[in-house]
Amino acid sequence: MKSNIKPWLYGPNWQGQRCEALTRRGSLCKRPGNKKNGRCKFHGGHSSGPKTKDGIDKLIASKIKHGRFTKEKRDEAKYKAKVNLKIKTEILEIEQWFITQGYLKKDWQKNFR
Repeated sequence: MKSNIKPWLYGPNWQGQRCEALTRRGSLCKRPGNKKNGRCKFHGGHSSGPKTKDGIDKLIASKIKHGRFTKEKRDEAKYKAKVNLKIKTEILEIEQWFITQGYLKKDWQKNFR
């Protein structure tokens, strides 16, 4: 497994805080630790997300800022998908009728590709 650690930046003489969590092979992790809890991003140094109601509301507001994923837009997308499916099935029915009546050959689409 290739590491993203730059040897010239975090070499053996580096004075900063190391993660030092136990790895799967039993040795200590040599990656630089997070300032908050001393662990690297692989051993618990990343944020676990907002905990308070206010923080969660801020996160939700930032995700729907553009309005692309609001409830109305999702409902509109579902309606459009349903209409498109209905149109496709009607077109297939018409195509089958033309084939059974002899107006079209079964492989008629080969000529148009």
